Amino acid sequence: MTVYDFLASLWRTLVPYLVGVVGVQLARLGIELDDASLTAALTAGFGTVYYALFRALEQHAGRGWGWFLGLARPPHYEASTATGPRGV
Repeated sequence: MTVYDFLASLWRTLVPYLVGVVGVQLARLGIELDDASLTAALTAGFGTVYYALFRALEQHAGRGWGWFLGLARPPHYEASTATGPRGV
């Protein structure tokens, strides 16, 4: 895996959670959420649903949907070898 692919995978994981935080904060404008655990759960849930939705759209409707994950091109992962990671 190249450095770009590694950084792309991290970025594409981070973006849905950033969207989740923004979504929860927008929801708080009309909903009273005092419990930090509820806020964290909603953020994780919203981020996971967001990621799943746009990952599925990217696979089935076109690569352009990947922009909603931060990058239009998913990272490329090389097939693992029979010897395991790092030749061990």
